[in-house]
Amino acid sequence: MPSSSRRATLATVAASAGVSVATVSKVLNGRSDVAPTTRSLVQSLLREHDYIAPSPRRDGAVATDTIEVQFDDDFSTYSTEIIQGVVAAGAELGVGIVVSVRKKIDHPAAWARDLVAAGRRALICVTCDQLTTRQLAALSRVQLPLVVIDPLHLPHAGVTSVGSTNFAGGLAATQHLLSLGHRRIAYLGGPAIAACNQARLHGYRAAMEAEGVPVPPAYTRSGHFRYQDGLEYGAAMLDLPEPPTAIFAGCDESALGVMEAARARGLRIPQDLSIVGFDDTQMARMASPPLTTVRQPLPEMGGVAVRTALRLAAGERIDSHHVELATELIVRASTATRS
Repeated sequence: MPSSSRRATLATVAASAGVSVATVSKVLNGRSDVAPTTRSLVQSLLREHDYIAPSPRRDGAVATDTIEVQFDDDFSTYSTEIIQGVVAAGAELGVGIVVSVRKKIDHPAAWARDLVAAGRRALICVTCDQLTTRQLAALSRVQLPLVVIDPLHLPHAGVTSVGSTNFAGGLAATQHLLSLGHRRIAYLGGPAIAACNQARLHGYRAAMEAEGVPVPPAYTRSGHFRYQDGLEYGAAMLDLPEPPTAIFAGCDESALGVMEAARARGLRIPQDLSIVGFDDTQMARMASPPLTTVRQPLPEMGGVAVRTALRLAAGERIDSHHVELATELIVRASTATRS
């Protein structure tokens, strides 16, 4: 987020207020020897100039640079994979990593100032809802770079993001099931408006259309990338008069929910139902049977986000505001030839 403005200093605020730098410092430190009218004026100008106090130092030591990584939701195996890559890159580059869950932001300006005051060099948001114009403007004013990992929505122009080849992944997953002889293939995805979900769904549809295989309306469902949605919507698909013989789930967690729904109906995996997931998290490798899935390079995406954020913080130009890393189909035991 390029910005030509400079961060306000004590001198900037003092000049605007017509007082000394020492007086502004007294207001910041809560000293009582400042007239109420002067205090009120200085406090108002501090807010107007978006003044950010320097990060605290201990015994004169230089504070460690940090990058904050914010998630919108509770942590999952998906989050763990991202964090693994972020922390590894931070250790390699000598940058501290702070992980948090982003709550509702009522005051964007204060939120952005607090991040900088805490010593953050950049902010990384993971699978976040679209940031508002006010939130983006607040980050820009304090010159705090933003990188979004796996955005649920197409980011604003100029917002840097890191994702994966979701369309190619959806295409590969569906082609794999088609190659095994399946024709009744369903897709169970995440939020309908999520860009990553749309790309995976389009990949699925492209593969089905290329083979001339029709897709009944009941064979595509949108929910959330969660186990419970896989369990609920997977059950609904399996209870259809003509149920699918294979289901491509938009994430590993949903795929495990489908597995449980199948077991509850006495179906064997993969003899009676083939299942493909997306992400290749640890739960895919630990599933029973191990889950065929599309590997989304989550640790690598975290590492790229950290390196990109540091380049932006250093004022470097980047070649592209959106980077996509390649997905890869990982075949395991949850898929088999249609008998």
